[in-house]
Amino acid sequence: MLEKVQINDLKSWLNEKNQQITKPVILDVREAWELETAKINLLPDWPFDFLHIPMGDIKENLHQLDKNRPIACLCHHGRRSLIIAEMLQQQGYLYLANIEGGIAAWSGVIDTTVARY
Repeated sequence: MLEKVQINDLKSWLNEKNQQITKPVILDVREAWELETAKINLLPDWPFDFLHIPMGDIKENLHQLDKNRPIACLCHHGRRSLIIAEMLQQQGYLYLANIEGGIAAWSGVIDTTVARY
């Protein structure tokens, strides 16, 4: 099922999936230069692993993603990540979310030390 998760609800979504299924993954589909500009800092009390696969490389790297593991997709504002989440859903991935607002929302609400661009 594909969920749209607001940035204020992301920690709850991650915690819920961690308790029900297994440790979730935040899949960052931005380009490498974007990741260098604004990278998520792993937060000690947030249960997630981080994986970066640019949008254009996803199809060749599906083997890196477990179909039964929760995946929250992230990009700059949420549009590219939604496209990838929908594609993963069509490929049979079970627990998907799109992080609405992307890294821009993350840097505005969760961690203001993350650069905005």
